[in-house]
Formats: sequence, structure tokens, C-alpha cells
Amino acid sequence: MNIKRAKAEIKNTIEAYLLKDEYGEYAIPSIRQRPVLLIGPPGVGKTQIMEQIAQECQIGLVAYTITHHTRQSAIGLPMIEKKTYGGREYAVTEYTMSEIVASIYDMIERTGLQEGILFIDEINCVSETLAPTMLQFLQCKTFGNHAIPEGWMIVAAGNPPEFNKSVRDFDIVTLDRIKMIHVEADFEVWKEYAYQVKIHPAVISYLAVKKQYFCQIETTVDGPVFATPRGWEDLSRLIEVYEKIKKPVDRDVVFQYIQHGKIARDFANYLELYYKYQNDYQVDEILSGVINEAVCDKLAKAPFDERLSVIGLLLSRLGRQFYEIQEKEQFMELLMKYLRKFSQLPDILTGSDGAQTLFETLTVELKEKRREKKAAKLLSRKEDHKYLSVIDKMEEYLQLFRAEHIDGGKEAWERLRQAFGQESDRYEEMSAEGGQMLENAFNFMEAAFGESQEMVIFITELNTNYYSVHFLQSYDCERYYQYNKNLLFDRQEAEILNKIGN
Repeated sequence: MNIKRAKAEIKNTIEAYLLKDEYGEYAIPSIRQRPVLLIGPPGVGKTQIMEQIAQECQIGLVAYTITHHTRQSAIGLPMIEKKTYGGREYAVTEYTMSEIVASIYDMIERTGLQEGILFIDEINCVSETLAPTMLQFLQCKTFGNHAIPEGWMIVAAGNPPEFNKSVRDFDIVTLDRIKMIHVEADFEVWKEYAYQVKIHPAVISYLAVKKQYFCQIETTVDGPVFATPRGWEDLSRLIEVYEKIKKPVDRDVVFQYIQHGKIARDFANYLELYYKYQNDYQVDEILSGVINEAVCDKLAKAPFDERLSVIGLLLSRLGRQFYEIQEKEQFMELLMKYLRKFSQLPDILTGSDGAQTLFETLTVELKEKRREKKAAKLLSRKEDHKYLSVIDKMEEYLQLFRAEHIDGGKEAWERLRQAFGQESDRYEEMSAEGGQMLENAFNFMEAAFGESQEMVIFITELNTNYYSVHFLQSYDCERYYQYNKNLLFDRQEAEILNKIGN
């Protein structure tokens, strides 16, 4: 299955394992809660989805790469204890708590999260001395004498033997005690994720044409050569930063991430062309409503790769606008939540003095909430930025109170309403600007391509991009709905003809 389906399966498993009956006990007893084992190629996203799942489910996550551990750190160190049996004293070997199990208890103590995921990566690549311990771990949910706490689900991951010569096969006894999920690379699923995390548009548009290069791992006479989803994402982040500091990304730089000579060379050449198209077609002008007939004619006659790249540039700029709109929307939702909390405080309702102190206390409360979530690793970078933005805005409001000598409850609330109204106006302006940019994009697409396959690609990519889908749920774009309706009709017609043909 693809990584998106695997993520959904793990979330469903968590929901099932954490369900309690009327007596407060887990509906599926711990002994029947099978560990999940993800097997898939390197770089496909197995580790990454665990972080996403923990954040989305708001549960703890303790992660270990088991190949970095010895038998002693996994099961604990031996120590001699004195015990009495039948009236005689004996020296008995006990073990200190496993570092891994101790990390779970540390997480519980630090965050208060009683439920979570213990994620063990590269579990089928352990050393010979550690292999029996891993089998015991999967079968009995223990490291040495110490069990994993109830409420903590085990997820393990590994690579198939063709990708790692250190892989050890599990026996049937072990396999019969786990929930096995095989994961395969899927570009279309990754593309949805790529839009959501803002992978560089050159990477997305390149792989849209060269899907075979998305995940390619080969063994040659000179050793392994490979391109993986992880490599493309890391390369994307480097390209973004190199653009900011004005450094070139050539074949040698690409090869540091995409360790496949042919693919690295091909992408480096494409990236050079991509920058050329950026200068030639001036996407910001197009989206501001300027349509040059010569540019439309040039693009209509251009090779398919060039046309696809320009469509990618349009979608990238639209996507950035839609992302900023959603970011603003989420910022306002969190800000409004705390402003309402402030307005409902008894002293504010009665109009008493002390508004500054109360607002400062509320700001400290928000800072503490962010700190707790960050310590528990329950915040993505985007979520963390949202909290920081709201904290900055609340501190700005507090400075406003002080500068204008506002301390009465009703006066403070009225001033906050005015200030929040300005944020709301800015959000409306951003949404209107995004809508106009989308209309201008349709004007250009129609002028350059008409109702062609390029328009189908444009609509399809709008439907794939998380942020454009979110924007279109509230923005009424007649042409989008019409073209999308035609696209759905064409697909249904093709499916019917295919069934008739069969």
C-alpha cells in the first residue's frame, strides 16, 4: 500500500487500541495489541508519518533507531541483588531498566501523556547479539524484564532485504504476532504531501514528467545508485535556501542528495531551464492581469516540458498565496480563541480595572501551552509558528494598552475588537487578492491553451494542492467548477468506455 494508506491504517489501529470499555480497561487487551511492522524502501516516509500521527492524535512519541543500540542499552545492565528463598539468601542477577523503556516513562513524567507510540526503526537490521531481544520485544512487548507501559503502542519499521544486506528475516512465530504493512513509493500520493509542505515547484514539475525517477534504487558494478523521496525533499529545502543566499545548484550539488548520476544530471539541466522560464514568462505579471499575446503564442508552440513548467510556476505562485491565506485564517482562529477567553473573564465583563494584568496572564498561559506542546513534540513547525505569531500579536496588544493607558475591562475589550477588525480586513484583502489571481490565471490559460490537456493538468493540480482545495471551498470560482465538472465527466465517460471495451 502507499504511505498515505499506511498512515491511515496506523491511526485506525491507535484508535482501536486506545478504546476503553465501560470498566475503563482497553477494549483490546495489551496482549492482543499486535505491534505494527512497516516494511518499505528507504526514504519513502515511514519515520516521517510517525511524527505526523503523534501530532494529529495528540499522543506521545518515543523513537529509536535500534541499530544504534547495544544489547546492554536495550535490555539494561546486569546487577546483583540479594534475595531469600526457603530461609536462605542467594545472589540473584537482575537488570537495570532498559534505556528505551525508561525513555517512555521520562516522556510520561515530562509531558503527562499517558498514551503514545514507541517507534523502533531498522528493527530487522539489528546485530546478532541483539536479534533475540528484538524477537522477544515484538512477541512479549518487553525489553529484558521491563514491559512497555499500557497505553503505548509499538510500531517498528524496516527495509526489504534487497535494499539492505544486514536485514534479518523474522520467523513465523514472530510474524504471527505482528500487524504487517508493506509500503510502496507512490508519486501521486507524495505529490499531495509535497504541495502541503511546500516542496520546491521545480522538483514537483520535474517529477510530474519523470515519475520513474521519483524512487529509483539500482545496484550497478560501481555500487548502489539511488533517488528517494527523502532525497528529493531534502534537496528541495536546500534549493530554497540556496535561492535566498544566491548560490547555484548544479549537478554536483544535486548529486549530494540524488546519488544517481543520470538523474542528478537530468534534474540539474531541468532546473537551469526552470529558472530561464521564470524570467521569460514573468508569472507575477500574468497573475496581476497582464496578458501578453506574444507570450501566449510562444508558450502555445513550446515543447510540452516547457508548457508544464510554466503551469507549475503559475500553480506555485497561486499555492503560495493560498498557503498565506490559510496561515492567516488559522492565526486568526487561535487569536480569537484567546481574545474571547479574555472577554469572558469576570473582571472584564464588569468593566473593572486590571485589564492589563489579566491580558498579560493570558499571554503567559498561551506561552506555557506552547512550551508544553513543544516539549511533547506535538507541534509541527507550522503549528509552532502559528503559536509564536499569536503570542507576538498579544504582546503587541498589551503594549497598545500601556501606550494608550487602557486598563478598564470594557475599554480594553472594545480596543481589542477594533484591532482584531484590522486583522480581519487584511484577511479579506488577501482572500480577494487570491481570488483575482486565480481568475487571472484562468484568463492566461484560456488565452494560451484553450480547453486543452494543459487546462486539464491545471485543474488536476488545483485539485491536488491542499491549500488551493481549502481556498476553493470558500471562494466561488465559476470557471474552476465548470472545468472541474467537465474533467469529472470525461473521466466517467472514459471509465464507461473502458468497461464496455472489456
